[in-house]
Amino acid sequence: MAHDHGSDPQEASGSKKPGLAERTYLIPLIKGLGNTLRHMVKPWDNNTQQYPENRRAPFPGYRGEHRLKRDELGREKCVACFMCSTACPSHCIEIVAEEAPWADREKRPRLFNIDLMRCIYCGMCEEACPCDAIELTPVYNIPSRTRAEKIYDKERLLSN
Repeated sequence: MAHDHGSDPQEASGSKKPGLAERTYLIPLIKGLGNTLRHMVKPWDNNTQQYPENRRAPFPGYRGEHRLKRDELGREKCVACFMCSTACPSHCIEIVAEEAPWADREKRPRLFNIDLMRCIYCGMCEEACPCDAIELTPVYNIPSRTRAEKIYDKERLLSN
């Protein structure tokens, strides 16, 4: 039996050369273009919302704008214990304490600032507070024009 030295080794092993469609990825390209065309001609998705007029409600547990709470007598609940500023991983909370005028606590914050440009909205301040004085609200649209507007002071935090 004569051995044919001129035959292709791929043919001898049983595999074929890839065709034009396989070499140019023609089939996946046509599938991708078909998918794009299908999305272009289908009607608008039902999840689309007209944002400024129709605002969506945030998911439960969403952490947005910060707020300082008041107690039942209308006083600020914060006792300036520095637990929130200690627990904050981004170190965006600044507190300066002063003596409280009330008999039920030693001190209160004279200065309470949160730099929202540095805040990562992790909720650690809320969890670290022993008197439940700070919370993150579901308010998510907080526009500003300057960096100074993103530093919330005690008055702004109490008014939210």
